Amino acid sequence: MERWRWDVFCRVIDNFGDVGVSWRLCSALAARGHTVRLWIDDASALAWMAPQGAPGVTVLPWEAALLAPVPGDVVIETFGCALPDAFVACMAARPPVWINLEYLSAEPYVERSHGLRSPQFSGPGAGLDKWFFYPGFTPATGGLLQHPQPPTAATAHAWLARHGWAPADGERAVLLFGYANPALPALLAALAGAPTLLWLPPGPLQTQVGSQPLPPCLRAVALPLLAQVDFDHLLAAADLALVRGEDSFVRAQLVGTGPVLWQIYPQSDGAHAPKLDAWMDRLLAGSPPALAAAVRRLQRVVNGLDTTAADQPLTLPDLAAWRAQQRLWQAGLQAQADLVTQLLAFTGSQMAGKSG
Repeated sequence: MERWRWDVFCRVIDNFGDVGVSWRLCSALAARGHTVRLWIDDASALAWMAPQGAPGVTVLPWEAALLAPVPGDVVIETFGCALPDAFVACMAARPPVWINLEYLSAEPYVERSHGLRSPQFSGPGAGLDKWFFYPGFTPATGGLLQHPQPPTAATAHAWLARHGWAPADGERAVLLFGYANPALPALLAALAGAPTLLWLPPGPLQTQVGSQPLPPCLRAVALPLLAQVDFDHLLAAADLALVRGEDSFVRAQLVGTGPVLWQIYPQSDGAHAPKLDAWMDRLLAGSPPALAAAVRRLQRVVNGLDTTAADQPLTLPDLAAWRAQQRLWQAGLQAQADLVTQLLAFTGSQMAGKSG
């Protein structure tokens, strides 16, 4: 397979999500023999997220791109971050394959928009084509990042035991990695029905849980910042994982063995609600109606879209049935071509078209 030089651009909005996706993409490309430059305006999170770096990946400050270096064979702007004009001007002199890697969604527009061409009619890139590449959950999309291979359950539990974070006998493990959440007390009350260990990565929920007495049957462990590969051990061992952002959300579905709660990033125009519903529609397709209703309610309560938890106790869905549904969903995702495989094929087809 031909090896190419890639430029990946990232502007940080959510320090975990944007950097997490961009780094995972870069390291996955490099693992397949490609050379990658990651141009980023705030690389501070990589100090703990990827402390060892990755062979073949060079991290550069966004400002260095203003010096107009020679572009690689492929240029990716993540999440429509808008490339520096000076860099685009160099691209016009030596056109690469230019790709906008978009946000993940399960909504129908993703299948319609994936792979569309966007001709540039003005600015320093006039005359170039940009291509939209949409991650997604179906074969008609760009797929999901599936790098690296997940740890086995045995490896994950051994890793947790070494760090003193393993659940005790008869205790289930729940990962809480989300934004500040008014529904947290109701969720904790629902979890208190059985002995439960709460894993709390740094962030708003760690602070929120630590500021109040825990219900009986619950105990919490405050975790440090963890590298991406170490965070996988939590996902692989969790009996239930509440996650936020895009990178941890995708990874939980591919690595985790238990159900996934998604605290979606709230948007002022309410666009997060149909995005959440679209994902649940796919996840719960074919599931028993009672399970689907219980999962939908819990997901919506956690995301502030259903306030009935204030009027009646929040109850957990049947975790065994939910886990089984999640594993069916996971198997379907893992059977699809991953994002990097599709991205390489797409890039190759564009290069062949240019040379032809």
